[in-house]
Amino acid sequence: MLELSVRNRRRLRITSSRWQRRLIFLLGGVGVGCAAVALAKLADLAQIAFADLLSISRYIALLITPIGFGLSVFLTQRFFPNAQGSGIPQAIAARQLTDQTARGALVSLRIAIGKILLTLLGLLCGASVGREGPTVQIGASIMFALGRFSPRRQPGLILAGAAAGVAAAFNTPLAGIVFGIEEMSRTYETRTSSLIIAAVIAAGLTSLSLMGNYAYFGNSVIGLRTSFDWLAIPICGVLGGALGGLFSRIVIAMARGFASPVGWGIKRFPIAFAIFCGFAVAVTGLLSNDTIYGTGYSQVRSALETGTPLPASFGILKLIATTFASISGIPGGIFAPSLAVGAGLGSNVASLFHGASLAPIMLLGMVAYFAGVVQAPITAFVIVTEMTDNHTMVVPLMAAAMIAYATSRLICPEGIYHALAAGYYSAGLGQSREPFDPAGRREA
Repeated sequence: MLELSVRNRRRLRITSSRWQRRLIFLLGGVGVGCAAVALAKLADLAQIAFADLLSISRYIALLITPIGFGLSVFLTQRFFPNAQGSGIPQAIAARQLTDQTARGALVSLRIAIGKILLTLLGLLCGASVGREGPTVQIGASIMFALGRFSPRRQPGLILAGAAAGVAAAFNTPLAGIVFGIEEMSRTYETRTSSLIIAAVIAAGLTSLSLMGNYAYFGNSVIGLRTSFDWLAIPICGVLGGALGGLFSRIVIAMARGFASPVGWGIKRFPIAFAIFCGFAVAVTGLLSNDTIYGTGYSQVRSALETGTPLPASFGILKLIATTFASISGIPGGIFAPSLAVGAGLGSNVASLFHGASLAPIMLLGMVAYFAGVVQAPITAFVIVTEMTDNHTMVVPLMAAAMIAYATSRLICPEGIYHALAAGYYSAGLGQSREPFDPAGRREA
């Protein structure tokens, strides 16, 4: 009887522990969903406020944008170190680290708060950044905080928070799961996979209940009409992959730093460099007739829904603005801006196909450039499919993503997120001896 009682208590303890872990993942998913919705709403208001400023004078951006960039980098260095950039590299590095202090320097509630405030500041001053990447770090931070109740599960919790962030930010639960497997972990963790999926579902349902059922870029059901139109697949794949790889290579090189007077100047005067980048974005904005500021979401959605081509210079100018924003050191993501760049490139390619529908070729450009930047082709075509609710384009999008991935690898052999994460990971291993570089740059 005594042996039976001990066995029952052990079974009860194991069962209680399992339900505790499940509850942590579910509650974390709900928390991430709420944070994603709040950031989405506030991001829209920030972009509206910047547009109101431009209505006073277009040239006000030449003042506000540089000052905003400089202030953002100052606040990041002073109060929220390791909140710069998209936040996805920090989440990846936090999963790889084993030291709790080093993890906490990359994902924490303090960083999550800073990420929200500084991403909004970037959008408020016209930076070409997105909110989706920051939502990944915010989600990982929320899950890491909950991980105190289940310390052995923290790597899985960080992964779940990141995946839930993508799902809630785009209202794309399947893409969140794929992103977690393909980009965050690069392996499928069977022991925690069901809990990760549960967190993603919880985040997705929370976003759905607060925002309603919607497709991020609206509904697009038109496919490629003729066999000639299918030639747009390799064209978009090669073009998007090449430019996406070039973008990644520039960002990685700037993050690592380089041994030259310019490189030393950037490292020594990061705020001045951020101001310069902000001025470059403002000039690009003036050249684009104020179309490249912010996420680019409204311009792309309008073009997809109305069938009106984007301006011919939109894609390349958006690429330039996003590059300067990404290397400046301010917090902000590249998901939405990358999709906007791809849409602009797709619109340019569509002009080569007389009589072809604009929307499907724009989607090809979006998936190709995005796959070229992040080098995660499965995530790319899944996320674009879910965001547009267009299942007739699955095969063309898949083909374009794979072509873009192969092309991008020729130009940039490293995936941007994992290449940037390596810097945080290396710094984390030496946490007790040397603090993280707040600007995310280190000597070559």
